[in-house]
Amino acid sequence: MSTVAFHTLGCKVNHYETEAIWQLFKDAGYDRVEFDTNADVFVINTCTVTNTGDKKSRQIIRRAIRKNPDAVVCVTGCYAQTSSAEIMEIPGVDVVVGTQDRTKLLDYIEEFKTERQPINGVGNIMKNRKYEELEVPYFTDRTRASLKIQEGCNNFCTFCIIPWARGLMRSRDPEKVVEQATTLVNSGYKEIVLTGIHTGGYGQDLKDYNLAQLLRDLETIDGLERIRISSIEASQLTDEVINVISNSNKVVRHLHVPLQSGSDTVLKRMRRKYSMAHFSERLMKLHKALPGLAVTSDVIVGFPGETEEEFQETYDFILKHHFSELHVFPYSARTGTPAARMDDQIDESIKNERVHKLIELSNQLAKEYASHFENEVLEVIPEESGEAPGTLVGYADNYMKVEFEGDDSLIGELVRVKITQAGYPLSQGHVVRVIDHASNRSEFTAII
Repeated sequence: MSTVAFHTLGCKVNHYETEAIWQLFKDAGYDRVEFDTNADVFVINTCTVTNTGDKKSRQIIRRAIRKNPDAVVCVTGCYAQTSSAEIMEIPGVDVVVGTQDRTKLLDYIEEFKTERQPINGVGNIMKNRKYEELEVPYFTDRTRASLKIQEGCNNFCTFCIIPWARGLMRSRDPEKVVEQATTLVNSGYKEIVLTGIHTGGYGQDLKDYNLAQLLRDLETIDGLERIRISSIEASQLTDEVINVISNSNKVVRHLHVPLQSGSDTVLKRMRRKYSMAHFSERLMKLHKALPGLAVTSDVIVGFPGETEEEFQETYDFILKHHFSELHVFPYSARTGTPAARMDDQIDESIKNERVHKLIELSNQLAKEYASHFENEVLEVIPEESGEAPGTLVGYADNYMKVEFEGDDSLIGELVRVKITQAGYPLSQGHVVRVIDHASNRSEFTAII
């Protein structure tokens, strides 16, 4: 039996797609092995979001070739899409496929085995208007299942290369989404994370169907306990979406809403399509509809031309709106984007100083958010064993990370946990009960 090994760089979407590509290999009779073994085929799923992503991708490709000169080396993903010629120049690369036509990968491998000529299967992604169906019935290493619902992005922010790597916005057929969600629930998953390149834009290209309707349809799936949206823009948090979330029993109390900057002038230079007044108004409405909601966000600091005043505007906005956690990135010039060509690039030392200020603020806000839940009971899905023997670690619906005593049989189950010590990055708790919805009973393992 032939063997295949995978290495995935980058985001959740890439991890989802690696699982989908594995399904294709599995159906063709392949066995999956670890990346550091001597496999017959290596698949490297690459990232191009930063120049470092490109560099890391090249390192992994070279590592696979060096270790296994006789193996068939295939490169796919975003870096493959934007820079196929560059990858083809690496001696030992046999097949390159971008972010479409992944289903042709196996045919290309067979073709390479007979012809022994490297194959570049990368086409023009900008012409693609069709969502490529990639099924994932289960995940090899997760208790939370990702479900990809759309592809591409129409925004063309000045710092971002992704539309060139992923193409324009394409939504997945709603019936296929519901069908796959049902399959995942039947495989035992209690939580599904809706993911995509521009997830909240789902439905923009569909007739009479949108994200709110998809959430309503997913709500009807028996056995599905939690729906998490991996990311949604403020402009996509329409009154209808807020209404659906506030009436839902399944959409969790956590939303990731990318801010990038809290300054209108910086947002203009980034070509982001909202003002701070609009963002603020949407957040207020959200918090009113969903008390206890955790809102996490992404922030880029040191964008070209960012003044001390503009940075302070961002800091003040975050403080005022009580985000529960931030992912803070120093601006990194991505070759090929308008922002990389802008004047007034910010000195690295200033960027680092600003990053540290925001990380400190994030830690403070995260502790503050967690403190509201001390002595409260939260529903947690344990994902792995904790560091101490006999403990488990998992996420509550509001994305708080919780550690508590329990055995491995609880991994992937829904457990009610009383928070005994709220903290960040980890809160401590103890099990109150395990929820078994299938038989409609609760198994008490401890009493409050």
